[in-house]
Amino acid sequence: MTDRSHQAQETVEPSASFEPYLQLVRSVLPRATSVALYDAAGRLQWTTDGTAGPDVHDLIENALQAGSPEGPGQMRLLEGGLPVYLCWLRDDREQLMAVVAVVCRASGDPDSKARAFSIAHALLRPVLECLRRELLSRTALEGLYRAVKSRDRDLELLLGNGTADQPASDGGDELKGILLQAIEQVGASTAALIVPDKSIALLRSKNSKNKSRKDTQLVARAHRQLLSLAQIRHGPVIINKLAPDSAMGILPYKILSCALRSTVGKTIGVLALFREDFGELFTERDARLTGILARKAVGIIEISYDALCGLYNRPAFERRLWLVVPATRGLRHWTALYIDVDRLHVINDSCGMHVGDSVLGKLGELIRLRLPPGALAARISGDRFAVALPTQLDTAAQFAEALREGAEQLRTSHDGSRLDVSLSIGVAPLDTDAGELMHSLAAAETACKAAKDRGRNRVEVYESGDASLVRRFTDIKVLGQLRTAIDEGRLWLAAQLILPFAGAESQRPHFELLLRMIDGDGNSVGPDRFLSAANRYQLMPEIDRWVMNKAIEMLKPHAQLLAPHSMSFAINFSGQSLKDEEFVDFVIERIGSSGLDPALFCFELSTDAARQNRRL
Repeated sequence: MTDRSHQAQETVEPSASFEPYLQLVRSVLPRATSVALYDAAGRLQWTTDGTAGPDVHDLIENALQAGSPEGPGQMRLLEGGLPVYLCWLRDDREQLMAVVAVVCRASGDPDSKARAFSIAHALLRPVLECLRRELLSRTALEGLYRAVKSRDRDLELLLGNGTADQPASDGGDELKGILLQAIEQVGASTAALIVPDKSIALLRSKNSKNKSRKDTQLVARAHRQLLSLAQIRHGPVIINKLAPDSAMGILPYKILSCALRSTVGKTIGVLALFREDFGELFTERDARLTGILARKAVGIIEISYDALCGLYNRPAFERRLWLVVPATRGLRHWTALYIDVDRLHVINDSCGMHVGDSVLGKLGELIRLRLPPGALAARISGDRFAVALPTQLDTAAQFAEALREGAEQLRTSHDGSRLDVSLSIGVAPLDTDAGELMHSLAAAETACKAAKDRGRNRVEVYESGDASLVRRFTDIKVLGQLRTAIDEGRLWLAAQLILPFAGAESQRPHFELLLRMIDGDGNSVGPDRFLSAANRYQLMPEIDRWVMNKAIEMLKPHAQLLAPHSMSFAINFSGQSLKDEEFVDFVIERIGSSGLDPALFCFELSTDAARQNRRL
């Protein structure tokens, strides 16, 4: 994946908003539910609600790992038969620039197939071309910005340090880096950054990395008035001497504050700098630099935080997780929570998206207010949250239960109808080894899905002794291996002779064709290792077609040899394939065109498959 990222010269600006493209996609694909944009290395750049979960990420990663993608893209299926159209965007030099993932609803008709990729891509082509040109334009503008950057040394220092792409040196916290720059570049003795709606309250002192009691009291006395002032005065405000009747009282400090204003013009917080009363006066130059720092802080916040819930977004959460958790290895325990809002789509469909957004906002506030010190929380997709707690598993389970109970108290009403809010939460130990973080989060997601399967509105703890949870988690890991094996042609068939205990001499020779997979180490793997994942993630129709084609390919060269002998070859078909109306026609056509005697083939069905497909 690293090599692939170097091949793409154009990169996607992480702060970019592409919301209008969801409406455009839905206008040509009405079943589209969400859109995600990844860069050429498979990193998520932007997503709408309800997408970019681990399953979609795995599809992207597997597609890119399979080699240099050719053609316009491909279609894959998620669990439940949800079609995902992966579309490649290339620059003017035909280098892969980005990947667009369009997730669609499954058809209400269980016998209906997903729209073919070629048809979907033809419908999406105008939208994809507009998006491609916009990405190229953004890249060109970014290059122009770099070319005309100010030569002013102070501004270069401010623009070059502590950005989201190049984290500050003090532990990777970009916002703390802003405060450090305020102290070093503006000469403040104390700097504070306050954003109430996102529970951000950061403080940094010149002589200490830790906030002292004196500094804390200073900010506590002044922050309300400074926030009020930020609502009125949108630019930097210099207060070199407080009036005797000031609402902040008598403070032996000079103050320079600047409102933090979002890109839509809303005041979200304040950046406040303090100098002792005996220090130099704040100047217009100081105000100018503080304004730049404030804009940088807003940029970092908008890149890193979800606007609706005030929590980290997924990319920022993963960045912080990789920075913080491995650094505490051996010093403390960590636990992951994966949270899913039950039936949020029902609220959205029946009451409107604005009501669903209100529920998400309240849940975000609930999580923020209950987070213990040092914990991390994020909204990672439309109705899903993730939390990393620096606690033992049992304490984290208690925290999860308290969250679940708190969500029940958020029930609201709409047009006289009561709307119940509930959460399904999975809890799993978070391995502090950097290489295992995403596996730990996947284990928590597995427990969350088990909570939903077992009735919703409950907490499930991932335990190695729970066979159902372990099977589900194993299937998630095996899915990627199976998908790669299919793409790389690492499936093969073995023929096993079946004989009765008595009278074998007079019986017709009968063979059963058995499916095997070659794993990444070159070892043969039986179906018990991968068929569960294939069934769970709707890969069986594709596998059954492969088996049919491979059997004919292997038998056809020996047609004359087989003709005089009365023998048969048994093939097992899944219930998923039998639900496909075209599958039977496919089998008949393949046998008919092969020139082989149809009597060579015997098809075996499980009792459950036969019961579910009585029309056969």
